[in-house]
Order: sequence, then C-alpha cells, then structure tokens
Amino acid sequence: MRMCVRCDRITDAPVVVAEVHQNSGPGCHVYACRECAPGFPPVPDVLELFGGPYEGGRERGEREE
Repeated sequence: MRMCVRCDRITDAPVVVAEVHQNSGPGCHVYACRECAPGFPPVPDVLELFGGPYEGGRERGEREE
C-alpha cells in the first residue's frame, strides 16, 4: 500500500509516476492512485535524458537489425 502524491489517499494499487534519483544511495519512486495517475506525464528513460552514448538501449549510431 502506498500514498498517492496528489490526493494523499492510501491505495493498494499504486502506479509509479516519477523516479527520484540521488547522487549517493538509493533513489525512490513516487506513487499515485489509479484515478490520479493519468494526470502525470510518462516517466522518462534516464538514459535518454542526458543524450549519452546509449540511447534507446543501444549505442548511438548503431542500427537495429
């Protein structure tokens, strides 16, 4: 069971709506209830945020076969 970040209700079917990353130690997930979850943007892929060498699960410029 988790608390919804928007309406503060306790839900037994939480949906991850954000991921909090930290420099040291584990990060955490932010949850919402099923009713509030559609109001949040999709969780981005961290590897795509920074435009690093691995975008979309493969090296940049590498073709999918």
